[in-house]
Amino acid sequence: MTNQTVLIDRPALLRNRRRHVPGRGDFLHDEAIIDVQDRLNLVTKSFKDVAIVTSFPDPWTIAFPDATIVVDDDVLDLAEQTYDLVIHGMCLHWANDPVGQLIQCRRALRPDGLFIGVLLGGETLAELRSVLAEAEIKVRSGLSPRVLPMAEIRDVGALLQRAGFALPVADSAVLKTRYDNVFKLMADLRAMGETNALSDRDRRFTPRQVFLQAADIYQSAFGDEHGSIPASFEQIFLTGWAPDDSQPKALRPGSATMRLADAIGATETNLND
Repeated sequence: MTNQTVLIDRPALLRNRRRHVPGRGDFLHDEAIIDVQDRLNLVTKSFKDVAIVTSFPDPWTIAFPDATIVVDDDVLDLAEQTYDLVIHGMCLHWANDPVGQLIQCRRALRPDGLFIGVLLGGETLAELRSVLAEAEIKVRSGLSPRVLPMAEIRDVGALLQRAGFALPVADSAVLKTRYDNVFKLMADLRAMGETNALSDRDRRFTPRQVFLQAADIYQSAFGDEHGSIPASFEQIFLTGWAPDDSQPKALRPGSATMRLADAIGATETNLND
């Protein structure tokens, strides 16, 4: 039996996360927390027992001081039917088994408990991805995986249904940031703990010329009149509920007891064949 190759090199990911710089590397978490809090304010329900799955607990603990913090290991330390609210905070994009993570979160919820997940989506670092590819082709006549391939919102939304959530919803927002140059962008990614941890990444030393070439291409393709460059970060938000009999359910096709025209008081006009 052959071993199946996994996408994420977990030991490398943990090494990268140890380089995280508190404060400087938290701005994406801060943005995610604001959005999560806004969504919770729209829910007419209180949440007493809260768990947050995250790789960087500090900003989440400040926002949710009474929450239980859970490390995003492959097997989550979540007891079944224990929580009213589970938040998966900005680490699902690093999961080798995202559906498994969602299933574990759903099982940890009591009936009619709420799940909110935040992860980076496919538009994240689109500019950096393109310029690194072009630079590496020019310098090394080949490509190596350098930026995590992130899911598209249409694909991630379907994962909620596969995980057994009721009333699933997925939406996204793109944050546009600006940097003086590509080296400051990469320094920030290092401070976030979001650098390359792909299992099939190139382990060889990368010539500096690749990054110098990337900097020139980035500036030429995306730079503004002041010399700064943009960087995009797409945050995808997933919302779902643990199934409960009290939740509204879709009617079975053909089970309607009233014609639509009668329900809205409209006058029908027959069309000629």
